[in-house]
Amino acid sequence: MTAELGYTSVDDLIGRVAHLSESETDHPKGRLIDLSRLLAEPAGDTRFRTRAQDPPDMSLDESVLAAADAAVEDREAVSVSRDVSTSDRTVGARISHAVSSEYGVEGLPEDTLNVDLRGNAGQAFGAFLASGVTISLTGAANDYVGKGLSGGTLAVQTPPDAGFDPAENTVVGNVALYGATDGECYVNGVAGERFAVRNSGANAVVEGVGDHGCEYMTGGIVVVLGDVGRNFAAGMSGGVAYVHDPDGTFESQCNTGMVAVSRDLSERDEDAVRRLVENHAARTDSDRAHELLADWDAAISEFAVVMPDAYRAAIDERPEADARRSLPSRVRTTGVAGSAD
Repeated sequence: MTAELGYTSVDDLIGRVAHLSESETDHPKGRLIDLSRLLAEPAGDTRFRTRAQDPPDMSLDESVLAAADAAVEDREAVSVSRDVSTSDRTVGARISHAVSSEYGVEGLPEDTLNVDLRGNAGQAFGAFLASGVTISLTGAANDYVGKGLSGGTLAVQTPPDAGFDPAENTVVGNVALYGATDGECYVNGVAGERFAVRNSGANAVVEGVGDHGCEYMTGGIVVVLGDVGRNFAAGMSGGVAYVHDPDGTFESQCNTGMVAVSRDLSERDEDAVRRLVENHAARTDSDRAHELLADWDAAISEFAVVMPDAYRAAIDERPEADARRSLPSRVRTTGVAGSAD
């Protein structure tokens, strides 16, 4: 067709709008579309690559890696601080690639590379985060926080000067922890819909979730310290969720098609919840976590445990299959040695 129109290459066709025409349509929405600007003849004689593309700025991950050679290459503890914005997407993915390329699935020792961020992160914050990498965000993040989390630690903390109650405001978007396999996530605030969807191994604490929390979850532990939306645990076939429910209304929000809700927490349940809430307090300085820990005996009595029927059957048959035996250790509350600008 290029030759038929008198051109020698496809590049020669770029900008030749005279060969385009607008089709008539009776579609109620389509007929309202104005394509006149798209079909306008370009000004001047140049129609192809009128200016060179601006060179891309160094990504946030590249900036962190440039300051963290000692962590990735020598396994030395390093801390890095940066600002983050919504244009910074999949923060942590390139860092994790560098770590996993060097050390495989095992990654680095816990908290080897600590990244402290301030601002509002873009899509997929902390995606595929590798073991040994901890990213702490003071601010908020868009959808897909912790997507594919692979052993690292994420903490999202509401700014102290935010002027609102974290337990009543959304600070991370929808579909957090989608497909996570390992690691920890602490959210000092409310998450959007489908929190921990298809989570298969990560442990998380959040102060409230929207609709469809723990949807299709297959592993890991989720602790919710506040309200949940409707259809909680739909399709959940593994893992355990604990929901603080002092008003006794949680069951009405839970989809019990594949799970059972109980108020009878075992000693192991209580140990798991307390350790995670302590981690949450240490990682995010959550007022909600501190409040519950201050009167823990009363608080733990107000939790409901959600466990899939199939998972319960497997535990009854093989107690060693209970993933709750593998609990996160209490995190250090002191700073990590080492620093980098």
